[in-house]
Amino acid sequence: MPGRGAQPPPVLRVEGLGVRYGALVALDDVSWEVSAGEILGIIGPNGAGKSSCYDATTNMATRSGRVWLDGQEVTAVPPHRLAALGLKRAFQQNAFFTTLTVLDNMVAVLAREAGTGLLPSLFMPWREASRRAALEDEAAEILERFGVPRAMHGLRPGNIPYGSQRMLSIALAFGRGARVLMLDEPAAGLGGADMARLAELLRGLREAGVALVVIEHHMDLIMSVADRIFVLEQGRALATGRPQEIQSDPRVLEAYLGHAA
Repeated sequence: MPGRGAQPPPVLRVEGLGVRYGALVALDDVSWEVSAGEILGIIGPNGAGKSSCYDATTNMATRSGRVWLDGQEVTAVPPHRLAALGLKRAFQQNAFFTTLTVLDNMVAVLAREAGTGLLPSLFMPWREASRRAALEDEAAEILERFGVPRAMHGLRPGNIPYGSQRMLSIALAFGRGARVLMLDEPAAGLGGADMARLAELLRGLREAGVALVVIEHHMDLIMSVADRIFVLEQGRALATGRPQEIQSDPRVLEAYLGHAA
C-alpha cells in the first residue's frame, strides 16, 4: 500500500491529456498516475475539467496525449476494450436496466463479461439452468460485497433506497473485478450512514489491491480516504500531494475557496 516502502509502479498512467471543444480548452497537458492499492482523488472547482479528464482517459472524448495500463500503451484502445483490460468506470448518474431486478442487472453484467449475451443470460432455456444458477450465486455475492443486501435483490433498482442505488452502480461498473476503477462523484446525494458505507467500500477495494481514481466534491470524504489528491483548475494541473499537503496549499485554497490561507 502507498506510504509503506517504495511506491509501486503505476497501474494507470496518463500523460499530456488535452481536450478541446472548438475554441474551448477543457483539458490542457494533464498528467497523473495511480498504483495498485491506492486511492487517487481528483478535485477542483466546477468546470475545472474533471469529467473531461475521465472521458479523455477512457477514450470517450477526442483528445491528445497518451495512456498506459499496466505498462502497455492503450491510447488508441476503444472504451469497451479498456474495460475488458481492467480499466472500468462508473458514471455520475446511476446506470442500470430499470426493468430488471437488482440481481438480474448484476447477472447481465457478469454474462456480458463472460461473453454471453444479455438475452441468453436472462432467458436461458432449461439446459442452461445450472449456468444461470451459478451466475445468480456469483451476482448475489458481489452485490453483498458492495453493500446491497439480499433482501433487495428481487426488487427493481428504482425501488431500493438511493444509497443502495449508488452502491449498485459501483458494483455494476466493477463486475468481476477491475485493475483500475474510476468513480465520478460516488457520494453525490449521500449522507450519514450511506457516506460511511461508501468510505468503507472504497477502503476495502484499496485493501484488495484495486487502483481507485475518484472525482469527488465531498471534501470530508475524499480527504479521509485518498492517499493522494490531484487538483485541477481551468483544465490544468494545479497541485498534487497527500491530503494534508493539499489542505494547506495556498494555491488550492485560492482556487477552491476563493481566498488564500
